[in-house]
Amino acid sequence: MINLFRLKAMSSKTWKFLLVSVMLVFVIAASILFNYYQDVFSANIDLGEEETSFLYLPSDSKQDDVLRILEEQGWLKNRSSLLWVMEKKNFARHIHSGRYQVSNGMNNNDLVNLLRSGVQSPLMLTFNNTRTAEEFAGKISGQIEADSLSILSLLRDESKLKKYGFLPHTALALFIPNTYQVYWNMDAENFVDRMYKEYSKYWNADRLKKAESIGLSPIEVSVLASIVDEETIKNDEKPRVAGVYMNRLNRKIKLDADPTLKFALGDFTIRRVLNKHKEIDSPYNTYKYRGLPPGPIRQSSISGLEAVLNYEKHKFYYFCASPEFNGYHIFAKSLREHNQNARQYQRALNKRGIMK
Repeated sequence: MINLFRLKAMSSKTWKFLLVSVMLVFVIAASILFNYYQDVFSANIDLGEEETSFLYLPSDSKQDDVLRILEEQGWLKNRSSLLWVMEKKNFARHIHSGRYQVSNGMNNNDLVNLLRSGVQSPLMLTFNNTRTAEEFAGKISGQIEADSLSILSLLRDESKLKKYGFLPHTALALFIPNTYQVYWNMDAENFVDRMYKEYSKYWNADRLKKAESIGLSPIEVSVLASIVDEETIKNDEKPRVAGVYMNRLNRKIKLDADPTLKFALGDFTIRRVLNKHKEIDSPYNTYKYRGLPPGPIRQSSISGLEAVLNYEKHKFYYFCASPEFNGYHIFAKSLREHNQNARQYQRALNKRGIMK
């Protein structure tokens, strides 16, 4: 009896020990699983009051770069937990540059999956009212990854531009001002490739036929449109201004366009063109040389391009700014009439003290 009782007592102690051990293992396992869940699925991105924001990963970014960028933005709550998830998902071998939309409260799992996927958020790239290649390169580099120097270098590279049918002095005509959906991580060549596709879309069969019918190539249309854009900011007046220049071109009369002088002189702040300005020896001096200048004097607007393609048919050969300074112009059919209009405008300039 005694031996049997001791055996039962020992058996009971063993079972208790086993039960406690199992419970302890369960608690440890639960703790580990909870910590694992916390590392993977708990919120780790804090955008403050913002619901969403954009994370920009430059080309050739490494895993440490991603962590550094997140920390510099002040978005990352726990670096070690994100690093652990990155390593478990082999993130270092699946990094894609680009622009990614992240959400406030995003967890490590969703963040790493997003960045591994390469599914970027496109942006709306806009450009207009650009006069020089330098200004254009700076405007574009502020919106995509490509830096201004790489864009400008391409716009000056004759060998690379030739494949698009352009030269450095006509390069601005390649870019049709508008708003385009693009991906941020574009280099200079990808950007120009994309813009050439947009250029080809704009210059469809109908517009090419219109250009041919008025005796101009698409680049020449852009050159004339750039002058029209500089002459007037009034879209409703652009077809009439274009008509004046087309009349002069067709009669082989020099264009006598003040904006081309300003371009040649490198000074668009000139408000009063003087005789001394007309002496500059430049192919862009349309007071000295007949025909269109070699290239656009600015990036032509769509309204300018359309104004040239659909220029107003009339008999005006001259125009000058209105003495009322309302942005419009007074048009004339004869030089005598034009001189009268010009004197009125000059008196208005004198009255306002505008001498240059």
